[in-house]
Amino acid sequence: MNILTKKQLPRRTFLRSAGLAVALPLLDAMVPALTPLAQAQALVAPKRFVGVWHPQGAAPGYWSPVEAGSDFAFSYITKPLQTLRERVVLITGLDVPEAFSTDEEPGGNHSRGAVFLSGARARRNAVSPYLGITIDQVIAQEFGQDTILSSLQLGVEDAGNYGNCNWGYSCAYTNSVSWTSPTSPLPTEINPRVAFERLFGDGASLDARRRGRALNASILDSVTQAIPEFKRQLGPEDKLKMDAYLDNIRELERRIQIAMTRSVAEPASAVPFGIPQSKDEHFRLMFDLIALAFEADITRSVTMMLGRDLSGFSYPESGYSGGWHSTSHHGDKPANIANYAKMNRYHVSVVANFLEKLRKIPEGDGNVLDHMLLYMGSNMGNSHRHAHEKVPVILAGGIDGSFKGNRHLVYPDNVEKTSNMLLSILHLYGIERSSIGESTHPLDIA
Repeated sequence: MNILTKKQLPRRTFLRSAGLAVALPLLDAMVPALTPLAQAQALVAPKRFVGVWHPQGAAPGYWSPVEAGSDFAFSYITKPLQTLRERVVLITGLDVPEAFSTDEEPGGNHSRGAVFLSGARARRNAVSPYLGITIDQVIAQEFGQDTILSSLQLGVEDAGNYGNCNWGYSCAYTNSVSWTSPTSPLPTEINPRVAFERLFGDGASLDARRRGRALNASILDSVTQAIPEFKRQLGPEDKLKMDAYLDNIRELERRIQIAMTRSVAEPASAVPFGIPQSKDEHFRLMFDLIALAFEADITRSVTMMLGRDLSGFSYPESGYSGGWHSTSHHGDKPANIANYAKMNRYHVSVVANFLEKLRKIPEGDGNVLDHMLLYMGSNMGNSHRHAHEKVPVILAGGIDGSFKGNRHLVYPDNVEKTSNMLLSILHLYGIERSSIGESTHPLDIA
């Protein structure tokens, strides 16, 4: 950008051709010349949110660090986050009373996953599902109106049965953790190819996607001719950023194509076409898509479901190959708990890799991780006992650079709940609601 002419590119700049649009990363040419630092920072570093849901709790004795406060020793399960210490807050002692069964509504302990971001109790035997708006959608309403997608919902496990799932509770409570209203759950996309086309292609209809697949060509091929002309107006550093960014998109698309060829040739009941057989590859593809979406400012609010309640998938990369749900019912036996801890640690490591990727993407006066918050959690603590107490809570990021990490917050048993923490998260984003779900007051987590 020429500082004398004060010319600049809009932040919402795209390369367009043949009905396709490719959003661009933040370039120096998009920052107004002579803009005051605080104003420029707000312009180029928007606040973002990621909610990562994992069902079935964590292995007791392996999740919570021993020490409270700062400079604590990471536990076995959370140790993959150690290199991110300055951006990580762990919380011990929070309960999810909204997920407990009652005498009036017994059972259904595996049917209330949507409490994760709503803090609301799922209604049993309702004519239609009824819950409450989730914090990702509240944040999307506040910060996502200027982006291509106000929010994005991803996962890796097919929703399956859409009717009655467990004890009279609608499957909507386990199929989605993102709700725009008490009666409107958002569908979760599990196909990386479809998610990619939704992020980087103008057409999101089924016909448009089918035409795209039939062409069997890179999305970027349609804009190749426009790239040289566009780059002529950029400075040397921006040209390097553009080259690296476009290389990243091509590499991700290449990986998605490989993943598609490794899937079964014809759709099977358990493995739809285009979905990787390896859950490890599936996780990494989805998280890489989120990183690209943030880098290009396509969306600012994302949910990622690592699984669904009662998930039976196994993760040999963890060092243990048992099924998720069956392993979570460890019988309080030390050997079984240790195996479950391996699985928990693996899931945390996948998220840690994602956070490291965000930390390497420069933005404003820092990086993308500095300007977002990730909340990873569950509605269970000791899953063998279906206990909705002392649930694992991980917060990571800086929101606007001011949220401090290197903290382990410990609350007394049976005193505070996650719905109060959800209200606190909204306040950290400057959204002054009086409640969310069944919250009663905010927690001091700042």
